[in-house]
Formats: sequence, C-alpha cells, structure tokens
Amino acid sequence: MKRTALIPALALSLAACGGAGEAPTANDSAALAAENKAGLAGEVVELPGGEGDGEDVPLADDAVSASAIARADGWVGRWRGVEGLNLIVAKGDAPGRYKLDMQYSLDDKGVFDGTATEEGIAFTRPDGEHVLRATDGDATGLKWLAGKKDCLTVKDAEGYCRD
Repeated sequence: MKRTALIPALALSLAACGGAGEAPTANDSAALAAENKAGLAGEVVELPGGEGDGEDVPLADDAVSASAIARADGWVGRWRGVEGLNLIVAKGDAPGRYKLDMQYSLDDKGVFDGTATEEGIAFTRPDGEHVLRATDGDATGLKWLAGKKDCLTVKDAEGYCRD
C-alpha cells in the first residue's frame, strides 16, 4: 500500500521539475547550442595542425605593457649583493617571463619563475611573494650598496646592484 502512494508523489515531483510541461523552443535550443560551443570560459579556439601538442607555455598577463616587459628585459644579467649574495636574471620561455637564480641569504638559494608586472618582476619563493623593483643602492637599506645607481631590490635589506 505504501508503494502505491509513493508513485503518484514521485510523478508529481518530477512533473514540477520539468518546467511546467513546456517544450523547449527552437530559440531555446539555438541558445543552448551556442552556450555549449562557447564553453564556460570563452570561445573555443582551434589551433592549426601540429600546434598545441606538447607542453603548454604560460604567457605573461595581457595587461602588462610592452614597456614593463622591455624594462624587465633590461635587467637580464648578473647582479651582486653583499656577503656573496647574488642574482642572475634570465629570460624565460615566453615574453615577460623570467628565471631568477638567487643566493638570497647565506643559507638560501634557488631558481624561481618570475613574471613582468608594471611594478617589476613578481615571483614567489619559500619566504613568500615578492616583486623585484628597480632602485638605487640607498633604497636597498644596505650600507655596502649605498651610492650605487643601478640596483634591484626585493625587500628592505635585500638588494643587488651592477658594478
């Protein structure tokens, strides 16, 4: 007896979910088809044959200006800090991408991926997120770099200059 009471309740529940019995119109179907083709994140981009195979190469943010990338490209090379600390900036795998090879404390070194921004080169290392900025030696906060004109600063008391 309980089963026969459940069947009408189930049928009513399903009917309520069906959009009040309205069949989709041709316009509804066309709109749904367009949404499916566009996907959730934007239009589908088809690549010519052979492209897109293999590793994806991340690109710098489209909002970064060409002048910001050109400025960061000018920083490519070796920079020296105090007490043996050093920084080597190398171009990465795409415009606006960089490899930062750093000895940033007496005990810590590593290679970090950087991205050009309007402020400098943004990167993350174990002690947090940072931005490498153009400064002079006085702005580094290190007396051994004071007076130098061509420097990059990560944070107070961490800077690198060219001789």
